[in-house]
Amino acid sequence: MNLYELTAHEAHEKLVKKEVSSVELTRAVLDRIGAVEKDVHAYVTLDEAGALAQAAKVDAMIAEGRPIAPLAGVRGGSKGNISTKGLRTTRCSRSLENFIPIYDAHVIEKLRGDGTVFLGKTNLDEFAMGSTTETSYFGASHNPWALECVPGGSSGGSAAAVVSGEALWTLGSDTGGSIRQPASFCGCVGIKPTYGRVSRYGCVAFASSLDQIGPITKDVADAALVLNTICGRDVHDSTSLDVEVPDFTKALVQDVKGLKIGLPKEFFAGMDEDVKTCVMAAVKKYEELGAEIVDISLPHTEYAVTIYYIIAPAEASANLARFDGVRYGYRNQEATSAPEMTAISRTEGFGAEVRRRIMLGTYVLSSGYYDAYYNKAMQVRTLIRRDFEEAYKKVDVILTPTCPVPTFRYTDKMDPLSIYMLDVTTIPVNMAGLPGISVPCGFAKGKPVGVQLIGKVLDEMTILRAAYTFEQATEFHKQFPRLGGEK
Repeated sequence: MNLYELTAHEAHEKLVKKEVSSVELTRAVLDRIGAVEKDVHAYVTLDEAGALAQAAKVDAMIAEGRPIAPLAGVRGGSKGNISTKGLRTTRCSRSLENFIPIYDAHVIEKLRGDGTVFLGKTNLDEFAMGSTTETSYFGASHNPWALECVPGGSSGGSAAAVVSGEALWTLGSDTGGSIRQPASFCGCVGIKPTYGRVSRYGCVAFASSLDQIGPITKDVADAALVLNTICGRDVHDSTSLDVEVPDFTKALVQDVKGLKIGLPKEFFAGMDEDVKTCVMAAVKKYEELGAEIVDISLPHTEYAVTIYYIIAPAEASANLARFDGVRYGYRNQEATSAPEMTAISRTEGFGAEVRRRIMLGTYVLSSGYYDAYYNKAMQVRTLIRRDFEEAYKKVDVILTPTCPVPTFRYTDKMDPLSIYMLDVTTIPVNMAGLPGISVPCGFAKGKPVGVQLIGKVLDEMTILRAAYTFEQATEFHKQFPRLGGEK
């Protein structure tokens, strides 16, 4: 096995046993990036010198006989919207093309404290607005399983890096499915924790009441390891929860006997038939493993996408108001007045999709429309949350397809509304602030398919256990594409 094919927990074991050094591991992944990055385009910014320097520090600790954390010396990547001190954080927008933060995000600070080696910043849809990475100012990423296809989004670069061997694990952010959907398209694991479980401090905001940072990994065990480090209360984020963080690795047991898994009928309408076949095979596997399948209904699901594209753009229009060309970011140098400078800077600094959402959000927040649109959307959001609360009186976990379709070619151009509908099964999870995980469950014409498991608030342990049990009973998590002339 090549070193870049290791999972994070496998790499940790080899480091502790001194079977490989952190520098050797880092070099192997950097060489892999050199071999396939031109095809995959998973990264926007690389930090080779910083990665090797941190790897050398970890090797020194091991040589001294000092204990190391599970992610120490293990190569990871961070989504390009998460602040990294001294390392360019672009949000994949012209407006922040050369922005270098002066502080680390809370999750980065915690990971650095554990000795994690960061390789660089991964590609994403501009300001996390998109489902394919096509809106990135730096160009789209490509799906390692089929380079002519999209890797999903907005964390498409993060998922592509993991699957192509350009990172052992990565961080993503999830506003309406941006961790789980690319994990499904690329055939890896992605988990969105409960809202507030992980601090958002240092994650450039898209929609503050929906955004959540989480890991994208090769298997469920790695997801648990990353969660152990990044979860916890942060005084810089008033929405982060002051609750005990369990040891998520204790959920890694193969046992779903008696677990009640709900199948919401609304989530299975309009699915691609090949995707449906894979997901229903996963349902059958759970039955074989001893789980109880229960049919349920989440009646307000049909409104989720509609209200998402009211609430999220509204919050985005407020959050992105700071990018005005005055304090930092892109500035037009030819304007003759401050208002003109701001207007032109924003027009030239933002791409079409970001401008579309800002205009939509500004409209629904404007006088005369706030009550008719935004307030009404917030009321429906409450109904969606109550649907889940009622469902969890009957079941322990809810199972759905992660995405109703598999990945598709870039040439299969979709209109914005069709792109928005790709997140129909993931958006409700963000609306209710619930944890959700996507794990590989099969292939549709050679393209990966993911199944989504949704848990109760702060019940990541149950969905991790259910995901791990399924993963260990199947072989899908062990299958990765061949790139760079591999056989």
